[in-house]
Amino acid sequence: MEKWPMFSGEVLHLHVCPRAFLPMQSRQEITLVAGKGIEGDRYMLETGFYSDKPEIGRQITLFEIETLAALKRDFDIELAPEEHRRNVTVKDVPLNHLVNRQFRLGSCLLEATRLSFPCKHLDEITGKDAFDSLVHRSGLNCMILEGGTVRVGDTVTPV
Repeated sequence: MEKWPMFSGEVLHLHVCPRAFLPMQSRQEITLVAGKGIEGDRYMLETGFYSDKPEIGRQITLFEIETLAALKRDFDIELAPEEHRRNVTVKDVPLNHLVNRQFRLGSCLLEATRLSFPCKHLDEITGKDAFDSLVHRSGLNCMILEGGTVRVGDTVTPV
């Protein structure tokens, strides 16, 4: 049996965007709707860049703050939390190890479906050449199994 990574992480930043190409909007809390997405976000509203390619596992996306530090350290690329285009920025959460696993984001229950792929769209929007440096560390796509409110400062824990 594969060993389940033990961790206790934290939600640092929350972002939504009502449609493709608009800047991400910072929030102190967001509302997750089971099986649908995040209230007010482009993918729940079907106005996202990839909305023409629906995917049930793209209801919410997460990104590691540690990746932002690595981009600066290793590639001299500075991305702010709102620039990576994911909804939730976390600290001390091993996102790459969570695929096909369930975990708690605050009181909400998520299931990780796949790693996010880096996207040239991010380079176009930010004007920064981050695509190649984000291979295998571009975040995590998840389904929302149990919705609710997620707040900055909430914990992220394995089930």
